[in-house]
Amino acid sequence: MSPQRQLAFLRIMWQLAQEREAQFIITTHSPILMAYPGAAIYSMDEVPLKKIGYESTDHYQLTKSFLNNREKFLKELFRE
Repeated sequence: MSPQRQLAFLRIMWQLAQEREAQFIITTHSPILMAYPGAAIYSMDEVPLKKIGYESTDHYQLTKSFLNNREKFLKELFRE
């Protein structure tokens, strides 16, 4: 799903939560979807599941690092 569609989906989720007191269980790697305000995020890397903070997720950390250091990542990725 494109970043624009993910943001639109966040809006839909928020509207449903406001209008119908809906709850959602979502499995995702998307830092955008994980950013939903008040979301409870669980890591499935260990048993039992562990609740973690948004900025502690691997997906957030990798995405942020890539966006802040794109040239370095690409240079390392494509080196021979």
